[in-house]
Amino acid sequence: MNQMNQTIETDQKTVLVGVTDIFFYTKVRDALMSKGYRIERARTQQDIVDKASARIPTAFILNMNDETLNAFQALEAFKADAGLKAIPILAFANHEEVDTFNRAKALGVTKIVSRNEFSARLKDLVEEVAGNHA
Repeated sequence: MNQMNQTIETDQKTVLVGVTDIFFYTKVRDALMSKGYRIERARTQQDIVDKASARIPTAFILNMNDETLNAFQALEAFKADAGLKAIPILAFANHEEVDTFNRAKALGVTKIVSRNEFSARLKDLVEEVAGNHA
């Protein structure tokens, strides 16, 4: 179980959350902490890359409609970085934004769902995406 690997290993219980809305972030945090996850919040574009690089999370949750964060720029940064592109990404967006869904998939999002589905199935979705990373 304990490997002699000198590379940075994935932190199996940390989820990086790129959501600036404090109320939505609190909902995500409370739901995932009850499942034993440690939550790392990214509030800025630079936070996303810095925090993902410092502690490779088991998954990254990204709000594609966040007014403060540029979700597409974050996805491009992940895709361009060899150390980050393997991190599974769970994204959510407004269900009617077909272009956002398609572009996110093209940029390597592991799974993208509607905001309603994300809210209703948060724990299961994170388990599903994080499970793909193991």
